Amino acid sequence: MTEPSPPATSASSATPSAPPAPARRFVPQQIDLGDWSQLEPLFRDLLDREFDSPAAVERWLTDYSELAAAVSEYGARRQIDHACHTDDAEIERAFMHFIEQVVPRLHPVEFELQQKLLASPHAAALDTERYRMLKRDWQAEVELFRQENVPLFTDLTKLASEYDKIVGAMEVDYAGRRCTLQQIARYQEEPDRAVREQTWRLATDRRLEDRGRVDDVFDRMLALRGRVARHADQPDYRAYAFKHRQRFDYTPEDCLAFGDAIEQVCVPLLARLDAERRDRLGVETLRPWDTTVDPDATEPLAPYDADDTSALLGGVREMLTRVGPDLGEAFARLRDKRNLDLESRRGKRAGGFQAALQESGEPFIFMNAAGLQRDVETLLHEAGHAFHFLWSYQHEPLTFIRHAPIEFCEVASMSMELMAMDHLDVFYRDAARLARAKRKMLEGIVRVFPWIATIDGFQHWLYTQDQPPSAEARTDQWLSLMARFGSSAVDWSGLENARASLWQRQLHLFHHPFYYVEYGIAQLGALQIWARYRQDPPAALRDYRRSLSLGGTRPLPALFEAAGLRFDFTRQTLEPAIHQLARELEATA
Repeated sequence: MTEPSPPATSASSATPSAPPAPARRFVPQQIDLGDWSQLEPLFRDLLDREFDSPAAVERWLTDYSELAAAVSEYGARRQIDHACHTDDAEIERAFMHFIEQVVPRLHPVEFELQQKLLASPHAAALDTERYRMLKRDWQAEVELFRQENVPLFTDLTKLASEYDKIVGAMEVDYAGRRCTLQQIARYQEEPDRAVREQTWRLATDRRLEDRGRVDDVFDRMLALRGRVARHADQPDYRAYAFKHRQRFDYTPEDCLAFGDAIEQVCVPLLARLDAERRDRLGVETLRPWDTTVDPDATEPLAPYDADDTSALLGGVREMLTRVGPDLGEAFARLRDKRNLDLESRRGKRAGGFQAALQESGEPFIFMNAAGLQRDVETLLHEAGHAFHFLWSYQHEPLTFIRHAPIEFCEVASMSMELMAMDHLDVFYRDAARLARAKRKMLEGIVRVFPWIATIDGFQHWLYTQDQPPSAEARTDQWLSLMARFGSSAVDWSGLENARASLWQRQLHLFHHPFYYVEYGIAQLGALQIWARYRQDPPAALRDYRRSLSLGGTRPLPALFEAAGLRFDFTRQTLEPAIHQLARELEATA
């Protein structure tokens, strides 16, 4: 690993763009990466090689990395296509072919290759700092691998695809228009309370129509995940997930203690904000459709026309340019290379993500824009992920050690939202609307901490039961957590079914089990970067770039340290960060 980038003022702090992808030296240029019969000889070559020196191991790693990057990008493109068009039969066929015919064959051979490296005496002589994390992570994967889990992973991917299709088909009719649930969400910011209630009920009723189908998908997922853990000789799926996600630097008990801190610090602030909201709206009780509207506004925040995502792109590019000119240039290249799919439409998967195309070195951003302030935040968030990938790609040629722990990947994205926040005047020209937009972002952070604690606590309970819990037991536990972490100022009377099924909206529960507490850990890191950025922007950006360029070559605490942050998510760190947030909120009132 080369030294991290110098400060932004240095000539060598290059624009975060992917250098030209290196020409393939091991993988043939003309190869069908979806055909296992063409891939298998390449993997066999790697398995059969003999190591006679550390240099031979490094050459082997270079060839393996080239093959892994090519296969990874092929699979990522199939997944992107499917996310963009869940209702396209041909695209689904290609995606499922990869999932069913290639991925199950990859798992066993990857296990053998990891074993091969770990068993070689020459691997011990590899550069300690650069390869330490690779060897640690591969050791955990080898210990977890079981051949009998391979078909179960395929089944889980199919179930996640089934969930996507159910949600992607959800639409409602409103005001003479057929709307996706992402599109109808924009009406939750309308000052007209009757409009908010009507559209909230339309979307909620549509979700409830498929509540049973989603429950059925999740039941099958829970059973499969339990089998995966038992096959791997783990006491439960939580233990399996912590090792699989390589959470070596904190424990389940740390996560539960984080939830306690959120309950003590954030939940009272959330209840206070909602009580103020109720009073400012002049309503007797605050209802779910009152929680996102600006209580002082006569019209919703509309940063751009919902049908014109070019305005969204142009505005976000300008915000990023103000943070750092190189950031704006890199973002523009995503558009020029058609590495964006932003519009919400029928048949498109819910949510948003950034996909790293490991061979070409290009990031791809997927989201569902609907003309909301949240769209600006989401695009900035995913741009942060994209820059992280670009910087790590620049500095680390090996695919296996480019990717940082997820907890730090989310620092990259959440910090970008906060650093760019002071440039929201790109979208809002008058001071009042600008203050509203900033307040909305800051209040969103206060709200997300209790939601993170709810989702994380739900998963700790789900995956430590002796048997997969029934739908009824899940509902009881969910409602208990909602009572603990939800706002006491919001009245859900008469809406019990809607509240009981809120968890079904959280895509991570279906696609990425136990991937959620990371957002809370990362948000604390991002708040620290934001505080540093406001005091000394060049220094904060320098350390931000440096830490992102390290990719996955350092343990999580060291990555936080490289960014000038404390790796800590106890009340000791949470409380001052939330108090600072509360002061900023008061300044926007």
